[in-house]
Amino acid sequence: MNLNAADSRLATPEEQELARKLDEQAALEADLADRELRSANLRAELGAFERQYLHFVGSRYAELDELKARVAERAASEQVGNERAAQAARDARARADETKSVAGEKSDQEPRKFEASPELKRLYRDVARRIHPDLTSDRDDRSRRQQLMADANSAYEQGDESRLEKILTAYEHSPEAFRGEGPGAELIRAIRRVSQVRGRLAEIEAELQGLLRSDLYQLKTRVDEAEKTGHNVLQDMIAKVDEQIDLAQKRLKEPARDGGAVQPSR
Repeated sequence: MNLNAADSRLATPEEQELARKLDEQAALEADLADRELRSANLRAELGAFERQYLHFVGSRYAELDELKARVAERAASEQVGNERAAQAARDARARADETKSVAGEKSDQEPRKFEASPELKRLYRDVARRIHPDLTSDRDDRSRRQQLMADANSAYEQGDESRLEKILTAYEHSPEAFRGEGPGAELIRAIRRVSQVRGRLAEIEAELQGLLRSDLYQLKTRVDEAEKTGHNVLQDMIAKVDEQIDLAQKRLKEPARDGGAVQPSR
C-alpha cells in the first residue's frame, strides 16, 4: 500500500501502520531473496566442485583403498591365527567399501564447474521473492511453495533457465496467488510475514556459515586461490595418490610369503 503526502493525512492509524509494515516486509523480502540466491549459488558451486573432486581424486582414493584392502587380506591369509592381521584386513576392507560408496561410479564425462549466468541469477531471485514459503501464512500454500522452491533449487543447480521461468509463471497464474484485500487482515498478514522472513533470514545465515566452515569449502577455496597463481592443487593430489597406487600394486605383485601360510596337504 502506497500513501502519498495527501493520503497520509487522511489515512487511519491502522492504514499508516500497514504502510510502514509493508515497507519493512518488502525490504526484508528483498534481503531474503538475495540471501537465498547466495545460498543456492554456494550449494551449486560446492556440489560441482565435489563432483570434480570425486571424479579426479575420490575415484583414485577408492582404487588405492581397494588395493590396500587386498594387501591386508593377503597378509592375513599368510598369517593364519594372527588376530591383529585379520582385524587389520577387516578394517581395510570396510574402509575400501566406504570409500567406494562415497566416490561412486566414475563417469567418462568430466564434471564441469558451476557458473550461473546473470539471467539465471535474476530468475532465481524473482522466484525466491515471489514463491518463498516463508512469505505466506497459509498452510496449504506454504506446502506448495516448499515444493516449488525445491524444484527451483534443482533447476538453478542444473542451470535450467526455462524451468525457472515455468515455475514462476505457473505460480503467478495459480488460484493460490490471489489474495483478498482489507487493511486489518492485510496488516496481520504483513506482521506474520515479517516474523517469518526474519526467522528464515536467521536460518539461512546459519546454513551459510555451516557451508563456509565445511571442509569441502575450505578445500575449494584452497584450490581456487592456487589456480590464480597457475597452480593446480587437485593435480598435485592426483599425482600423490597415483604414487601410492603404484606402490600398492607392486606389493600385490610381490611373491606371497609362505612362512605363516597353511601348506596344502599332499
